[in-house]
Amino acid sequence: MLSRLALASSLRAARCFSTSAKRSSKVALIGAAGGIGQPMALLLKTNPLITQLALYDIVHTPGVAADLSHIETPSKVTGYLGADQLESALQGCDVVVIPAGVPRKPGMTRDDLFSTNASIVKNLAEACAKTCPEAIICVITNPVNSTVPIASEVFKKAGCYNPSRIFGVTTLDVVRANTFVAEAKGLDVTQTSVPVVGGHSGVTILPLLSQTKPKPSTNFTEEELEKLTLRIQDAGTEVVKAKDGAGSATLSMAYAGARFTTKLLRAMHGEKGVVECTFVKSDVTEAAYFSTPVLLGKNGVEEVRGTGELSEFEKKKLEEAMPELLKNIKKGEDFVNSS
Repeated sequence: MLSRLALASSLRAARCFSTSAKRSSKVALIGAAGGIGQPMALLLKTNPLITQLALYDIVHTPGVAADLSHIETPSKVTGYLGADQLESALQGCDVVVIPAGVPRKPGMTRDDLFSTNASIVKNLAEACAKTCPEAIICVITNPVNSTVPIASEVFKKAGCYNPSRIFGVTTLDVVRANTFVAEAKGLDVTQTSVPVVGGHSGVTILPLLSQTKPKPSTNFTEEELEKLTLRIQDAGTEVVKAKDGAGSATLSMAYAGARFTTKLLRAMHGEKGVVECTFVKSDVTEAAYFSTPVLLGKNGVEEVRGTGELSEFEKKKLEEAMPELLKNIKKGEDFVNSS
């Protein structure tokens, strides 16, 4: 895993790698005019592994595309607006990144977003299954614990499901864990790496503080374990409250989404040893989907890795997380299969 400043180094690596890997890549960003979409589109425009960047939303995408098209990087940016242009945006895509949906507001949990965002992801997944069934799908739309199963069930119904090609982007949990742990233990944040497993909301987020690298000079106290774990789990709410109802974690999510996309593209272009925590089809636990470190490859998931050795504290937290995670996954599956 990369540190908090990993996007910059990841992009530098991509630039070096792109000199020997000339494969073209079309990436579609669905929800490109939103709070996450616009800054993420800016970051993706700087990625040398992207030759075509298709921006889709129901409003404002022509203007966003025109603005980004003036930037002096090689990728070609095109904007697509409204349902009639969705298939054109998706045509020929290698990667589809989906941050579309309504944002969190004060008092809302990710699960509260389900009623609106579930339908959005279902409709977008149906369009992907029809238009670009072999593309790699990266789901950012919350609640990820449910929207990834939704996308998967849609692809199953369409007869083109490949579990190696559907990802839930949980990178923001890792980014936050790296930042908060480095601050608490006086570490260099650029060298700090904390794996985060489980899901992507509340108690299902499990930072493996016992596996922090480099190992802090002093062990985490019980108080530190509880405090850091809770802060990482509740970090989204921290931002919603700080913005006083004016938004959610858009900028940090855009950074995390661009970081994951960059690492995925590097692996797709042939770079070896690219690993990222991500929410995928898994047999690591009883949950059908689970976030652990995953080795990425040319076709998406190359190897789902386990959790490693857990501390007693982490074993307890994982046990507490499982009922909620299982419920979230079933809710997503049932949404597709009962409709």
